[in-house]
Amino acid sequence: MDLDTLRRALDPTWLPWLLALGVSLPALAVLEGLALQHLARQPYDWTHLGLSLADALGRRAVDALGLSLAAPVLVWAYTHRLGTWRLDGPGPWLAVFLLHEACYYAYHRAAHRVGWFWATHSVHHSPPALNLACALRLGWTGKLSGTALFFSPLVLLGVPPTVVLGATAFNLVYQFWLHTTWIPRLGPLEWVFNTPSHHRVHHGSNPEYLDCNYGGVLIVYDRLLGTWVGERDGLPPRYGLVQPLDSRNPLVIAFHGWIRLLRDVRQAGTMRGVLAVLLGPPGGARSSALPDSRSCEQAANAPARRLPAPGSSPRRSA
Repeated sequence: MDLDTLRRALDPTWLPWLLALGVSLPALAVLEGLALQHLARQPYDWTHLGLSLADALGRRAVDALGLSLAAPVLVWAYTHRLGTWRLDGPGPWLAVFLLHEACYYAYHRAAHRVGWFWATHSVHHSPPALNLACALRLGWTGKLSGTALFFSPLVLLGVPPTVVLGATAFNLVYQFWLHTTWIPRLGPLEWVFNTPSHHRVHHGSNPEYLDCNYGGVLIVYDRLLGTWVGERDGLPPRYGLVQPLDSRNPLVIAFHGWIRLLRDVRQAGTMRGVLAVLLGPPGGARSSALPDSRSCEQAANAPARRLPAPGSSPRRSA
């Protein structure tokens, strides 16, 4: 099997639905902005909405190049798959869903705890406010950095690539509505599902809220693995990067993480230091610019520059 065969396998028959989503999700983000500004009388930064739309368009342009670090691994996994996953009942579908959620949890946790993956994911956390537009800002280098590697075990187990792709699309679309500040806690649903409350905490730059709530649709893996943190009534989340990214240049937003990562690699001095920068947590001892995904204890002991400027709501380091 070659790469072209895999691409054909990944070509969903429901492409028109994806195209419809590509139009409706930005439209919903615009409607939210209008409602917040004119009905709720809340300030809304339309420039950041435009930057998120620019990020989405730029990502489509980069994806059109057809470059993917994970593609050879996915080809190998499909070629050497252990069998064919028979989706002939609710049980196999549920198993795929739960396994996919586990893969997404692993990816999302690595995106915060591994410098290489944070260089892309930091783009998503750069907006200084949480709204639906934030869900559109995912960075341009996800395929180039190999994020799909985390889902290759599903392909190796014999899950059809179209199903893996569909599950990923469903996961991301589900998370769209989580990027809101106006939806309250949802009672018993908070125990099982990822909710706006859980995701507000995930986007918080407060030391108490760093590195938690990595789930996609479910919050179960966070609860099982000790990474769940609940939203506190007396501790509203501060959004954005811990050290704000003040630029409104789409190129700077897209590549600031990689520029700083490369600078840290140059300063590492040894191969061990380089590996620590690339594979270790952002903001390690030698890292000069990405102290974002530190533990809560590290964040609590960080210097005063982590605190937000008046009127701002930064989260993680630029």
